[in-house]
Amino acid sequence: MFYIFHGEDEHTKQETLSKLLARLGDQAMLDLNTTRFSGVVPLTTLRQTAETVPFLAPARVVVVADLLAAKPGKQYMDELIEFLPKVPDTTRLIFLETQTLRENHPLVKLAQEEEEGIERAFPLPEGGELDRWIGQQAQKKGGEISAPAAHLLASLVGNDLHILDNELEKLVNYKTSASSPTIEAEDVALLSPYVAEVSIFDLVDAIGNRDERRATALYQKKLEEGTDPFYLFSMFTRQFRLLIQVRELMDAGYDAPAVARELSLHKFVAGKLYGQAHGFDLEELERVYRHLLEMDLAVKSGQADIRTALDLLVAGLTVD
Repeated sequence: MFYIFHGEDEHTKQETLSKLLARLGDQAMLDLNTTRFSGVVPLTTLRQTAETVPFLAPARVVVVADLLAAKPGKQYMDELIEFLPKVPDTTRLIFLETQTLRENHPLVKLAQEEEEGIERAFPLPEGGELDRWIGQQAQKKGGEISAPAAHLLASLVGNDLHILDNELEKLVNYKTSASSPTIEAEDVALLSPYVAEVSIFDLVDAIGNRDERRATALYQKKLEEGTDPFYLFSMFTRQFRLLIQVRELMDAGYDAPAVARELSLHKFVAGKLYGQAHGFDLEELERVYRHLLEMDLAVKSGQADIRTALDLLVAGLTVD
């Protein structure tokens, strides 16, 4: 058998692979009969490995990650396509590709046409499909999540399914001993670290749009919620430091996904920063950051009060 698992949803892809391997018997013996490759593995090596008889196990497993992403040549692909229908019955040859392959890709077509082949795409869920995924994942963990809570979690985290799974694990465990086991929006707001970050995003959005009324209201709301002014200041500093980096990359021609990769940021965070950076030019961001450093020095030396300094900062940044 040979399998083509392709697409950006690494979480579900790995879950599917784990279930497939779990059906092949004793995992300790299976591990001894499992070989993993990455990129373009020489065809002779791939053939020899795939044709090796498994030792004390029902199957030999060969996993090849991102072979197609490494762009093998036409001759390589022609020989691979000729070999795949001949893979021994005792071998499971599995190709994992991080990008979705086009429907007419030769490898996809072969897996669809051959009885020995299995092809499955793993696109990342979006919109309502993502909300449903969150609900189903909560049920798998023995919990329930309300529609508003699922939507809030999706809007906070985006479609990074690994992070969503971790957040759901935490939420389900939190609700285990509660009188109502259903995860509600207030539970997400209480436990998710992304809530605080999003509120800072909203505040910086208002500043970037020079919306003094909204910026002041959001700032006052954070203080009324009991947010430590020093924490608020540190978040401002972090946000504008990231905005400088994003703005520099934008000016160099990077798009949002490239910014996320270059700065090792979560796609949700990079997308928000990319949108916010349009409200500032690089010179302005550098001026704000210098002012934040001057504020930090003044507060630490006792020349300024942190609360007063923040008041003046928010008021000053919203002036055209």
